[in-house]
Amino acid sequence: MARASLNYMEMALEQARLAADRGEVPVGAVVVDGQSNEILAAAGNRVLELKDPTAHAEMLAIRQATRKTGSERLVDVDIYVTLEPCPMCATAMSFARIRRLYYGASDAKGGGVEHGPRIFSQETCHHAPEVIGGINETVAASLLRDFFSERR
Repeated sequence: MARASLNYMEMALEQARLAADRGEVPVGAVVVDGQSNEILAAAGNRVLELKDPTAHAEMLAIRQATRKTGSERLVDVDIYVTLEPCPMCATAMSFARIRRLYYGASDAKGGGVEHGPRIFSQETCHHAPEVIGGINETVAASLLRDFFSERR
């Protein structure tokens, strides 16, 4: 695994920690230009804060990145997410034409990439990014597990 990939995932994990500090489910995302390595966006979940069920880290980061680039297409752009994206976020990545998805922990219950509806494998999916899972998986899973155990 390239060192840069691990650094971007560390940034996503920091966004997840900040989300947890706000009382949000600790998921973070970082969007990176795959050509220049410029960070286009970084976000953590803000569902509760914004009272918006679509305010997942990935959705917020994609929105920031499209505003920054001035395009609805994020071709040659990679996204780093601490948790396997849900079906909504995976569909947004497809629509945005994200080049590559890196994620940390798998999500057997709510995932939409390698679990659940497997959005990128559907015949109706117009664009499927390359997917690399398990990046800092132990750290990402632990962050989620600790967050939920504190609330039980």
